[in-house]
Amino acid sequence: MKIDLKKLVEAASKARTGSVSPYSKFKVGAALLTQAGEIIGGANVESASYGLTCCAERIALFKALTDGHTNFIAMAVVARWDGGPMPCGACRQLLAEYAPDAKVLVADSKDLKTVRAFTVRGLLPRAFRLAS
Repeated sequence: MKIDLKKLVEAASKARTGSVSPYSKFKVGAALLTQAGEIIGGANVESASYGLTCCAERIALFKALTDGHTNFIAMAVVARWDGGPMPCGACRQLLAEYAPDAKVLVADSKDLKTVRAFTVRGLLPRAFRLAS
């Protein structure tokens, strides 16, 4: 399946509007593309107990998984950050487990046309995985 970069990045930008970030004001949106062509969005949600905060990438992934999706092609992540926001270690680990072959696209919300692309395996080489 060919990835429509523009559409996926725009979906992540739109998902960003759902961010619940009263503490940092750092709004992040993510959009996950399934093998079937569906796009599932998510936005970061913060907690006063900062460790309970959940990233946009994990929100989108958890929504997709709990809706029964299992095959993922790509994820876009958008925030107001020079060069685009990079997934944190926890998000990289979960993507390595559930979307190991996916591409990861990042873009600054002020410049959605400039997109950097990575692979999950490139972001987290030799990720921890249970033996199959």
